[in-house]
Amino acid sequence: MSGILTFMRVAMLTGGGDCPGLNAVMRAVVRKGEVFYGDELFGFRDGWRGPLDGEVMPVSVKTFRGTLPRGGTILGSSRTNPYKVEGGPERVKANLAKLGIDALVAIGGEDTLGVATKLANEGVTVVGVPKTIDNDLSATELTFGFDTAVQVCVDAIDRLHTTAESHDRVMVVEVMGRHAGHIATYAAIAGGATMLLIPERPFDLDEVCEKIVRRHEGGRFASIVVVAEGAIPKEGAMATTTSELDAFGHVRLGGIGERLAGAIEERTGYETRAIVLGHIQRGGTPTAFDRVLATRFGVAAIEAVHDGASGTMVALRCGDIVRVPLADATSELKLVDPAIYDVASVFFG
Repeated sequence: MSGILTFMRVAMLTGGGDCPGLNAVMRAVVRKGEVFYGDELFGFRDGWRGPLDGEVMPVSVKTFRGTLPRGGTILGSSRTNPYKVEGGPERVKANLAKLGIDALVAIGGEDTLGVATKLANEGVTVVGVPKTIDNDLSATELTFGFDTAVQVCVDAIDRLHTTAESHDRVMVVEVMGRHAGHIATYAAIAGGATMLLIPERPFDLDEVCEKIVRRHEGGRFASIVVVAEGAIPKEGAMATTTSELDAFGHVRLGGIGERLAGAIEERTGYETRAIVLGHIQRGGTPTAFDRVLATRFGVAAIEAVHDGASGTMVALRCGDIVRVPLADATSELKLVDPAIYDVASVFFG
């Protein structure tokens, strides 16, 4: 057991896009906080909107019974940014003080933890838990939800192989990955994809089509092209569905799969279909790996709170859960290791 056994009032929030394992994190925070430390636990609703508007609910071990296998987040989430709201940070701090919150556990990705970092620098006691389905936070080797997302993609690719081969067809599978192609890369390797297109490497459409034609000339084949939503051709620009930005300045992505499928069919003559997995990757029950990792993060987070380790984030390093400065989590985007991409490229075409 870590830390000094001192009663505290601890609140949690989940920000950004949901992913499998969020409830497992909170369940672990509450279990250790309530049973081992005697804490009083709270949950802010809908990400940073909760502390901004003072929307909070008491939580307990009983609240989280049965939530370990449940996807999503029972607290709700949003992409609210207090620093984009006039007087937002002051309102957050005032509400924390009004509610008597001693410490805040912020569970989220780059944007959520970026807000947490600023608040920690302004004196708020905050501990972060890394959450991004894209697995692109640089300070941790893995994030929960990533393993589940990859498994969902692989399950879909496995099913697409048989129907694609039956019709000598090309299938373009669009998966999540705004700036980093971790999901696409792992799914392509595990699913036996024909081609992999990720944001880190702008692709040559002629080269993609050439390899597909060469493959199909040898007989009836299924060609599976896995493309991350943020992938771009060497001569093109990012495909988007709207020019609108969220509170953190992110444009909504999507459409690369359809555009790519049309271009492949036009250039190769092979019937091509686009499948966009989208939010299916976020939903459903977390894998056993993600449940364990999320639980370890949650236990470590409440321990960090009681150790007075404000301004830190729990992270996975060489199999161990460690603490790193919150600022490290958002300082640099973790891109796909070229060595892993090279493994996938062995099977191209």
